[in-house]
Amino acid sequence: MTDNTSNAAGIAAVRRFNRFYTRQIGVLRQGLLDSPFSLAEARVLYEIAHRQQPTATELAQDLQLDAGYLSRILRAFEKGGLLRKQASPTDARQSLLSLTAAGRKAQLALEAGSNAEVGAMLAALPADSRSRILQAMQTIERLLGAPQAAHEPYLLRTHRPGDMGWIVHRHGALYAQEYGWDETFEALVAEIVAKFVQNFDPRRERCWIAERDGEILGSVFLVKHSASTAQLRLLLVEPSARGLGIGRRLVEECIRFARQSGYSDITLWTNDILSAARHIYESAGFRLVGEKPHRSFGHDLVGQTWELRL
Repeated sequence: MTDNTSNAAGIAAVRRFNRFYTRQIGVLRQGLLDSPFSLAEARVLYEIAHRQQPTATELAQDLQLDAGYLSRILRAFEKGGLLRKQASPTDARQSLLSLTAAGRKAQLALEAGSNAEVGAMLAALPADSRSRILQAMQTIERLLGAPQAAHEPYLLRTHRPGDMGWIVHRHGALYAQEYGWDETFEALVAEIVAKFVQNFDPRRERCWIAERDGEILGSVFLVKHSASTAQLRLLLVEPSARGLGIGRRLVEECIRFARQSGYSDITLWTNDILSAARHIYESAGFRLVGEKPHRSFGHDLVGQTWELRL
């Protein structure tokens, strides 16, 4: 498939989805949620209600609305008794906008109607389908550039059914994408997680999953290597979640659990090209104790063994 053909197919798919979703949420109806407001008018009402006295300039910039079009919307709101304007004390050219009691009532009715409509749409779906839709929406937001705060909370949990398949899939896909490793690496990961499940000792072994809003962001294993030595394996952080400190936190959990479980040291094996992971290990106190060239996953690599005394 040529680039032009692929691009045309992508454009058609996005436009098809847009047509479907605008029909699904009722945007094409003359009044949004059977109200007298258009989609743009309802959004402007929402923004004024949820901001501290914004100006028309702020709204036009943030919503990417034509200034003249927004001005007409605001005049209609003011004429209808929904909007109050107050001169800005710092800029005489600007007015601070807020909703009147009637405006707040209209906005709350729109919000309640929207919540009810979306709630009914989601309630009609099985739980797993709801989860998949919400995750897909988050993925679309993230990939199209929606801002994400670095401090957004995430949680660490132990593994549950379905996680092992995700771990194998993401290791195979991500290492192929970032390092060009072939499917033999995915096979190795599958072997490691299968042995973990089959021989799992909850007193001395653990898998942690980092998750936010139902989306998995990373994972790591701590397994028994010998009676006194634990092994850290398969540390992975999704590209979209890097920079949040998740990799460091996962390694810290491994160290904490290893100490609680009575291990005297932790070992791990990695490759020298995995510089971000090596930096995490070194920062956590691991030291490099051995290196050996090898041919694996379709590449000439240098394997490294790191150890941490507890």
